Amino acid sequence: MKTFLKSLKRQDGFTLVELMVVVAIIGLLSAVAIPNFRKYQAKAKMSEAKLQLSSVYTAETAFYSDYNIYHTCLAYMGYNPQREVLNRYYAVGFSVASMAINADAYAVAVTAGLSNAATDCPLSNASAGSTTNPPVATETVQGNYTYFLAGKGVGSARANAVSFLPATSIGTQADQANMTFTAGAGGVIDGDNASSTLASQLSINEQKVFRVVRNGF
Repeated sequence: MKTFLKSLKRQDGFTLVELMVVVAIIGLLSAVAIPNFRKYQAKAKMSEAKLQLSSVYTAETAFYSDYNIYHTCLAYMGYNPQREVLNRYYAVGFSVASMAINADAYAVAVTAGLSNAATDCPLSNASAGSTTNPPVATETVQGNYTYFLAGKGVGSARANAVSFLPATSIGTQADQANMTFTAGAGGVIDGDNASSTLASQLSINEQKVFRVVRNGF
């Protein structure tokens, strides 16, 4: 019996100081790990923008091979991610309010088969993307959309306005030196950078050069 009591006395527990040290270590690890985890999450979301911009590039290069010009009528080219709106963090396309494609170059493209109908690929700037969420039925048939807004974000913030896109451009297409384009993507991927002036932005050009305009996290 005495031996049993002695063994019980030897079963020492943690002191308050030891517990406090453990709690402090856990707190320190959390302070380091949580921001890094958020950063990794945001980086993973950025891969979506690269995939979307790669699709824009593919559509533009296919269009160029047919008509020898670039344009902004993305849906007419075959790029229309509007049905995925609820799964996209990024708005994608062209933010240009107006463009000046050379009329002669455009006329040659029309001769080659380009449809210049108002709902297809007109010479003047194409229609804006819609904020409708989910998309309305007519958006699946209109072909002259210049950009597509996002339906997903962080909390209630999402890239639901053209202001979230970075600066984009399209050359006049008058000659080889002016046959250029820069398309963009912008999205809310971090709660601390939810405004259009802080959100993530990327771009791609006719040479398939990606540029991270702003990380957004």
